[in-house]
Amino acid sequence: MITGGAGFIGSHVARELLFLGYEVIILDDLSGGFRENVPSQAVFIKGSVNDDKLLSRLFNKYRFDYVYHLAAYAAEGLSHFIKRFNYTNNVVGSVNLINESVKHDIKCFVFASSVAVYGDNQAPLDEKLFPMPEDSYGIAKLAVEMELKISRKMFGLNYIIFRPHNVYGENQNISDRFRNVVGIFMNNILNNKPLVIFGDGRQTRAFSYISDVAPLMALSIENRKCYDQIFNIGADQTHTVNELARAVMKVMDAKVKIVHVKDRYEVKHAYADHRKVRKFFGLRKYVPLQEGLAQMAQWARKTGIRKSEEFKSIEIYKSLPAVWRGSRKISKHV
Repeated sequence: MITGGAGFIGSHVARELLFLGYEVIILDDLSGGFRENVPSQAVFIKGSVNDDKLLSRLFNKYRFDYVYHLAAYAAEGLSHFIKRFNYTNNVVGSVNLINESVKHDIKCFVFASSVAVYGDNQAPLDEKLFPMPEDSYGIAKLAVEMELKISRKMFGLNYIIFRPHNVYGENQNISDRFRNVVGIFMNNILNNKPLVIFGDGRQTRAFSYISDVAPLMALSIENRKCYDQIFNIGADQTHTVNELARAVMKVMDAKVKIVHVKDRYEVKHAYADHRKVRKFFGLRKYVPLQEGLAQMAQWARKTGIRKSEEFKSIEIYKSLPAVWRGSRKISKHV
């Protein structure tokens, strides 16, 4: 079972698992994913992880061996302003899945967490660091990690936790203006709009191409040594958001304005150490940023802009960045 399998990372993991010979059942509510992302060999069921009765029926019907939980609304900065929505979808829905997994004695529960659990720790972020999330999304992800650990102790539920970061590539929802900066930049270019950057743009991230993430997640269940482990996963090379903006314009063969707006509350430098994942999976060649962006740009131009449900569940407007209010006010041109 793959939750969020019509979404970005989930659809790629589904393809990898099908290639490995597994039968794949995808559960997705299509709030951020697209039906066309679902591989034709997979069984697709439209529904939510918040529907505990539906989950019970699916577990009883299909008798899953493994569960990959990738359904989430992964908007770190926005999560401060959508707390109820964040915890309902990212914690309660996860607990529903954990409950059914325990009841049906699945072999392993694979969870897509996030480096957001680290918060403003010393980079490069290492799995041994004490998590100190600084946004509601990171808190939610850490809560699920803790539930998995206690479910292992109480009920013997095996788990594998991956903490990916800044993943980009084909099938990403580039129409979501609240998350996934690479997709936002490409979407703006396709619409001939400026690239909006919070603050001075010197924030550093290690942007990770999807092929550096999805295959390892799929393969992990076949390596018993991975069970009950936590792995950072993604690229090593860091880039500033300013560098990313220029790189995206280059691969899109377009020149638009870069607009800097007031900075928002976020971790300035967030990139991870990957020695542990290399120890378990071996050395792998990572896709350089320019190469990965070029492949995504080719897909984005061919696919065009796909409209998903617009997120309208803002709960707190106090301190909400103006750009997220739909404001057109611009503070500085570069």
